[in-house]
Amino acid sequence: MTDEALMLAVRDGQVGRLGQLFERYHMALFDFLARTTGDRAAAEDLVQDVFVRILKYRQTYRNDSRFETWVFRIARNARADYFKSQRATEQLPEGECDVPASGPGPAQQLELDQDARRLRRALMQLSEDKRELLVLARYRQMKYEHIAALLHVDQGVVKVRVHRALKELRALFLKAADGDPKTVSGDTEWIAKRSGTDLRIV
Repeated sequence: MTDEALMLAVRDGQVGRLGQLFERYHMALFDFLARTTGDRAAAEDLVQDVFVRILKYRQTYRNDSRFETWVFRIARNARADYFKSQRATEQLPEGECDVPASGPGPAQQLELDQDARRLRRALMQLSEDKRELLVLARYRQMKYEHIAALLHVDQGVVKVRVHRALKELRALFLKAADGDPKTVSGDTEWIAKRSGTDLRIV
């Protein structure tokens, strides 16, 4: 069954179907919330909150709604409530942008880990809206048209904002790397990469 068909079943009383949606989306939601809050523990709690809200507000789901857009809108609202309720932590999520255990030698592995930490720190230095946009567009690889629907803006606006956010992230990453030109390539479409390991920006 499609996500939309499952959600319609949940809306119409088959609440047991929510478990299937949880299996499909809990990791994606955790990844989104961990990267945008900078707090893995909070992200775990927020994922649970999202599914509680899905159950609570299931009657508001419309037949023509795309489930992914709808559930990420709920996640954004849950995150906004979290930020209102307590001061945002400076903790960075551990284990993000993990690199493979095999392949690079110890020296290369250390460099990869350093790049991953720099990238996480750079991401967390962005404003909340820019960080969210890059997580959706680059980490989640959500289509611009779907991001536009989620944010209630035109698709062209999304493209411009992603371009600007990438440019700022690149500058922050370079600053963290002491301006080492070897750490990035290109202008705003860039990737932090070592020994074939993709740190997943672009």
